[in-house]
Formats: sequence, structure tokens, C-alpha cells
Amino acid sequence: MTWRAWLPSDVRLNFFVRSNQRRGAACGLAAAALFGMSPPLAKLLLPEAGPLLIAGLLYLGAGVGLLVFERVFYRGSETSRRETQVGPSDRWLLAGIVFTGGILGPVFMLWGLQRVTGVFGSLLLNLEAPFTIVLALLLFREHLGRVEGVGAVLIIIAAALLQYRSGDLRPDVWGFFAIAGACLSWALDNNLSQRLSFRDPIVVTRIKTLSAGVCTLSLAVVVDHSLPRPLILIAALLLGVLSYGVSLVLDMQALRLLGAAREAGFFATAPFIGALAAVPLLGERWGSHEIVATVVMVLGVGLLLSARHHHIHVHAEVLHDHTHVHEDHHDHEHEGEHPIEEPHAHLHGHLPLMHDHPHVSDLHHRHEHG
Repeated sequence: MTWRAWLPSDVRLNFFVRSNQRRGAACGLAAAALFGMSPPLAKLLLPEAGPLLIAGLLYLGAGVGLLVFERVFYRGSETSRRETQVGPSDRWLLAGIVFTGGILGPVFMLWGLQRVTGVFGSLLLNLEAPFTIVLALLLFREHLGRVEGVGAVLIIIAAALLQYRSGDLRPDVWGFFAIAGACLSWALDNNLSQRLSFRDPIVVTRIKTLSAGVCTLSLAVVVDHSLPRPLILIAALLLGVLSYGVSLVLDMQALRLLGAAREAGFFATAPFIGALAAVPLLGERWGSHEIVATVVMVLGVGLLLSARHHHIHVHAEVLHDHTHVHEDHHDHEHEGEHPIEEPHAHLHGHLPLMHDHPHVSDLHHRHEHG
């Protein structure tokens, strides 16, 4: 039994909720930072290989890296035992995130980027965040308060401002729809991944990245891309381990703790990391344009971090399996007299419950709002 178990139930619940929100924000921003580093670094590799081949190598590097980590260090560890494992009932969700996020998204994006300018394409790729938020709110019963909504919009506007350059917008209708389709595919991937975020994130991300890597790399070979020289091959695989593998594991944690709508706001900060990294790596410069965008982004992140949403709400009776600690939402008994280590995972039930506390749209808080 941990020290938290001795706290009054309302204090324990508020501590748990606020701690989860802080951890979720930290995971979301860290995931964005690692992912944001990939464009300028991948750009250094593009002269040696095409974008589809690089994308496949990044995904494959992530999958292989996570597979090695899982087999050598993770499997059978205390951390893995605290997670709910992926089961046969998850196969359709897994197939959905591999198809939408690992195959459909990259194919649409690369086809669209061939028809529009680089700046116009970069601006359009910012549609992923609003598409994720809209799907989360309309189809997956998430909620975003006014303050959080303004914060997310500011971050999206800031990302668009960062990448805007006047005189370089020459839209192509099919290119526009292709890149918008890529963003919609990734938005659906984000929301489906949120449904799987209560399974072991290492295993889910390994399956996703390995499958996407094999499919994308096979597609690259089909369209006649030759493999790059060994040094570039190794560099792309190693970059994939950090910028895709570790980043997506952290992002799964953010999805678990915050829901897809709030995660999208934090992850939309990734272009700023890429823009900062481009200064030393590619010799690019920052001017007043980038500074204004950064101020807007910081304000948006501040609003997301400071927002508090609470009201009286009802939890329906449910039976499910996921990692948890014992607080008001998980006030159940365990057989035996031995102390129970927390967190832990097992099949457990929830009785109907009505209470009021700060919360986000996680697994237990998908309710209607007036």
C-alpha cells in the first residue's frame, strides 16, 4: 500500500487527477519535441533517398528498436506486468491505426506534396490537429472547454504562421484534397490510438511502427526506390527509434492521460521544435515572423496547461481492464491479505457513481455536456 492510500478520498482523487494531467502534458510536449526534430534531420537524408523510402525506414527503425528493447529489457519487467496486454479483441483497432496512420496517411501526403509547393503543403499538414479535435468531439464523445479550445486554436494558428511564406501559395485542387486526406487519416489514427492507449504502449507502438515500416518500405521498393548507402540507412533507422519510436510511446501516454483532443493541442507544437533545430542543422534563420508565431504558441500552451474543467457528472456501471491506482474511480476489493502494489492492471468493475472533481476526457470521463 502506498502513502497515497492514507489520504482522504477527495484529496487522493484530486492529487491523482492533477498528477495525471501534468504527466500527460509533459508526455505530449516531449513527444512533440522528439517528433519535431525529425523533419530537419530527415531533410539531411533526402538527397540520398526519396521521401517514401525515408518514411519507411523511420517507421521500421522505430519498430525494430522497440522490438529489441521489449525482448531484451522490457518483457517480464515490473513495468510491463503493470500494463494491460494487447489481446485478440484489439486486432481491428490495431489494423485501423496501421492502415490509417502508417499506410493511408503517408501515401496521401506524398502524392499531394508532388502537386503543391512545399510551403502550401506544410501549411495544410497543420490540419491534422483540428481534424483530430473535431473527430474527438463529434465521434468519440470527448469534451474541450472554452479556454482549452482557444489554447488549441492558438497553437494551430501559430504553427501555420511559422510555416507561412507569402508568394509561395499555388494551390492544386487534387493536391489539396490529398494532403487534407492525409491529415484526416492521421486524425482518425490518433483517435483510434486513444482507444488503445490503455493497452501496453510499448507493444502497441511496436506493432504499429513495424507494420507501417514494412508496408511503407515495400511501397517504396515497388515505385522503384533503391536502398541508400549503409551510413544513410543506419542514420534513418536510428532517427526512427527516437523521433518515431520513443515519440509515439510518449504520445500514447498523453492520449491515455488527456484524450485525443487535448493531446492534439500539445502535439501541434512539434513544428516549433523543427524550426529551432533547423537553425543549427540547416543554417536557417529566425526573424520577427517566427518570434510572433512562438509568442502565440506559448500563449496557447499556457492556456491548455492552466485550464480546469469540473462539474457534477455520472459514471455508468462498466467492466474493463487497464492500469490503475485505487481512488474514487477504483474503489474495489482484492482477494487475499497481501498488500497490493500500485499501479496495477486487472479486470475490474465500476459501480454507478456521481461526484464532482477536475477531469479530462480520459477513459472514465466520456459523458454528455449541456
